[in-house]
Amino acid sequence: MNPPGDDSAPVNSSYDRKRRRGRLKGTMPTREDGTSLAEAVVPKALANATARFVDSLKINSVSEKVRRGRRVVIKQRNGYGEQLADLANLYFRMAGIPIRFWAKAKDWRRWEVECFKMLNGDRFRAWACGDKTVCAHKLPGKSLWEHLEQRRLSREMVEAAGHEFRRAHQLRSHEFRGPWSHGDAGANNVIYDEITGRARLIDFEIVHDKSLPAKSRQADDLLVFLLDLIAVAPNPQWLTLSLSFLNAYGNTAVICELEDELALPNGMAWIWWGVRTSFANPTKVKRRLEKIRDIIANLEFYRSFAARRARKRRRASISCQVIRPGIPSPSSRTLAIKERAKAVAPSIPRRPPIRT
Repeated sequence: MNPPGDDSAPVNSSYDRKRRRGRLKGTMPTREDGTSLAEAVVPKALANATARFVDSLKINSVSEKVRRGRRVVIKQRNGYGEQLADLANLYFRMAGIPIRFWAKAKDWRRWEVECFKMLNGDRFRAWACGDKTVCAHKLPGKSLWEHLEQRRLSREMVEAAGHEFRRAHQLRSHEFRGPWSHGDAGANNVIYDEITGRARLIDFEIVHDKSLPAKSRQADDLLVFLLDLIAVAPNPQWLTLSLSFLNAYGNTAVICELEDELALPNGMAWIWWGVRTSFANPTKVKRRLEKIRDIIANLEFYRSFAARRARKRRRASISCQVIRPGIPSPSSRTLAIKERAKAVAPSIPRRPPIRT
């Protein structure tokens, strides 16, 4: 439910990352001569036609209006949205990708409202305003994708996203009969409010397959967010931002599950992988995925090392008693000598034992 910059212009929330970048690159591994395998397999005219089709694919349209003095985001299922959703779901099944669009408008509308209320109902509202329409209060701030494109994404922003992912993944869903997951948790679906430092999740038109275990679903959410950082963030910053996000998320079990997902796909899954990575250079994405995987493999070592370092830096407590210069500590030799000197006899202590 990512709103457009123009109040009246519709936006394709599922594909706005690719559309705004406006570029299509090979999504298969490159050969030794530097060309993509897709260029050798798919004719150029067919590749261009496919790119135009994906670019124009819109299941829902999004616009903004002002109602009762408040900005409202209006998300509406297009007339041919159900047919496109069915077609996309057929591709997901054939490619072995465990996600799907809500094909029926009523099911999507219910899920969109439920998820928005569950995650953002503390301050904002969402409601069905038609058979194929959902209205919701516009969340303050900008998407992390906008900050990423403008080279303004900071550690504070990705850490806020990590905290929100952790909070959202602790909630339970009737749909999954267990922990909740997003399904399309890219940077364009994370809104960050710089005033409060809070990140919030939006856009719930894609859902994970219910047969997938909870940890795998949640690990896929982390992967989708990391792919944006890996594909777009500049070289000096992408690793710092990725690690800051994972450290803020902090669920070791899910992060370890993520380790198995950090690999390039095979077969038909390359098409969706290209959308996920904004059609970035596969060689660069592969290299960065391997770097993240190596770090996750040593995650427990890094955590234990950081904990030991924090314990060594911990200062002694001074809240239990007032210390003045010249006062010996309870365990000091000087205090023990003074106590023995005040005793009536060497065998009789000055202080009698405490009775219990």
